[in-house]
Amino acid sequence: MASQDHHQQTNNDGPLFNSSVSRGGSPYHQGQAGLDEQQGGHTGKGGGSKNKKKKKKSSSASATNDLLKPLTEIFKDLAFPVGEVCEYKAEIRLRASTEELAERERLDNLDQDKQYRLVRQAAEAHRRVRMYARQSIKPGMTMTEVADLIENGVRTVVEAQGLERGIAFPTGLNLNECAAHYTPNPGDKRILLDTDVLKVDIGVHVKGRICDSAFTLTFDGGRQWEPLLEAVRAATETGIKEAGIDARLGEIGAAIQETMESHECQVDGRTLPIKAIRNLCGHSIEQYRIHGSHSVPIVAEPDNVIKMIEGHYYAIETFGSTGLGYTVERGACSHYYKSRNSSSVPASSVTLFSARKLLQTIDQSFGTLPFCRRYLERAGEKNYLLGLKHLASAGIIDECPPLCDVEGSMTAQFEHTILLRPTCKEVVSRGIDY
Repeated sequence: MASQDHHQQTNNDGPLFNSSVSRGGSPYHQGQAGLDEQQGGHTGKGGGSKNKKKKKKSSSASATNDLLKPLTEIFKDLAFPVGEVCEYKAEIRLRASTEELAERERLDNLDQDKQYRLVRQAAEAHRRVRMYARQSIKPGMTMTEVADLIENGVRTVVEAQGLERGIAFPTGLNLNECAAHYTPNPGDKRILLDTDVLKVDIGVHVKGRICDSAFTLTFDGGRQWEPLLEAVRAATETGIKEAGIDARLGEIGAAIQETMESHECQVDGRTLPIKAIRNLCGHSIEQYRIHGSHSVPIVAEPDNVIKMIEGHYYAIETFGSTGLGYTVERGACSHYYKSRNSSSVPASSVTLFSARKLLQTIDQSFGTLPFCRRYLERAGEKNYLLGLKHLASAGIIDECPPLCDVEGSMTAQFEHTILLRPTCKEVVSRGIDY
């Protein structure tokens, strides 16, 4: 889920690759060719052959059912796949002995709230749901249908249960010039078009350990935007490569920007430069908080010498645009979350009874996780808009309206969650798709 860089505004049944853990019965052993055959949209890695054999309906239905199986039915021992393991640069590896680092990891996994299996469980659910989404999302669907398809999939696969595990934030379904923070509100009738560029941002959590990962889809009418997708995807990979313990955030941003802006896009005889969206960024991830205390910039910030920290989770998230490379708030708000400072707001400031009742629902259903209006209605709330506005005015709830570049431009997004383990960097959300 995107973080808005306010600093820039004033001046954010197995693995999909060869892993150290291999599980049988996984849909991911089919490889990239199998993925291309199933998914309807394109993702910045070519379109694949037009002359594909149609699969029998029964086989397709069976594959879908496998993707949406509850994870504990597949991984009965709760040993979920390890993400992509990447070695640190030499200077980082020399900071302590191998034995000492291995002992740190062992101690981390004794802590029930730090166990790596929690985020790996969330990541495995993410991979399965996004594969299901890629083969199911089609032009002509309403955005609400797309959101329901994904979110019901998450609830089923991760076996959602209150704040124990479930959806980490409203599914981002950002179209065209809209880069972040759009999800359909109740009654939204917008339809996905063949020419749309769709950013899909999905969050899954287990005990507050969040897997945050996003990708971009085009369809037959939007293939001219594939170079934009490739640029952003490459920039995200650069960010992952540069990330590590003690890596300076400003330098990571510079590397991301250099990669992304080395690309361009040819559309209707015009050459369009691709720009990193300078007021959007990645972010650290804390338990039950999708936006941690650090932003990971996607443009150069020479004065930003903050370093990444061992044991922390980060969303390496990049956005590119054919427009200005800058977003503004536009459209009806759908994303909300409790302010970090909400605990300091006196209870007496909430004067509306409806607002107090709504706040109780928010605390019980979402805690500090983001939510949307559809989720409030699912929780049984009615006539809540006045109470929601009152809580926002009191500083208890933060509103996150859609963030858009200029009309007529196109934006793309790719994102992975990484964990800076003592011994290595783990890209927990890695799959065969991206």
